[in-house]
Amino acid sequence: MPKMKTKSSVKKRFTLTASGRVKAGVGNKRHMLTAKTNKMKRQNRGTFLLPKQDSDTVKQWMPYGSSR
Repeated sequence: MPKMKTKSSVKKRFTLTASGRVKAGVGNKRHMLTAKTNKMKRQNRGTFLLPKQDSDTVKQWMPYGSSR
């Protein structure tokens, strides 16, 4: 059976934690920052863990785990 391919967009955007949860970056922090409130910019720093429903979908697209 041939190897399964990992979606290129998924390997760029998500990483797996040691416990198997999916970590992703927060959106709304790249451009037009003057129109966004300081609270929004502050809270969108860093990363967050995806909920189980979304992480199950991402794991299907990443069959061998994250290469990062």
